[in-house]
Amino acid sequence: MKARALVALNVRQIRINRGISQEKLAYEAGIDRSYLASLERQSKNPTIDILDRIAETLGVHVSELVVLPSKRAKAAKTLSKGRKRVSL
Repeated sequence: MKARALVALNVRQIRINRGISQEKLAYEAGIDRSYLASLERQSKNPTIDILDRIAETLGVHVSELVVLPSKRAKAAKTLSKGRKRVSL
């Protein structure tokens, strides 16, 4: 899995599992919500500083954003409004 896809998957997975909206995560991390959405869609490459801020806001070590998910990892909860479930 490419690094950009891995970061996108992990940020979204952790965010959803913690019940945090993109808007809230972006605000608390001091980044634009549209940038966070682009990161989760794999259309932006975050800097290390951005990853640090996102990880700190999510309460995880930055390495958690680049680790391969295990096959036993919990799948994200289904999002409201008919959005897709994140698969591992």
